[in-house]
Amino acid sequence: MAIDEGSRHRLFKRLEDLLGEQEASTLMAHLPPVGWADVVTKTDLDLKFEAFESRIDAKLNRVESRLLRMMFISNSTAVLTVGGLAFAAARLV
Repeated sequence: MAIDEGSRHRLFKRLEDLLGEQEASTLMAHLPPVGWADVVTKTDLDLKFEAFESRIDAKLNRVESRLLRMMFISNSTAVLTVGGLAFAAARLV
């Protein structure tokens, strides 16, 4: 059964008859404004956070891999350049 404004109003009127206006208003203020299916739970938030964390970790791993490859290529180029210069200098002497 879907809860709509009409059913909420009928509930309020019944509570008002039983408890009084102030008490009925207090009780109604603690009910969610929509059906319970639309209320987010802590478990829902935990699952979303875990999924978000996994996506961030995957992206971070890709960035780290690219950075390591770039550092390897850069260092290899520097070593080969210095080695080539040392070899050339040794042949000049």
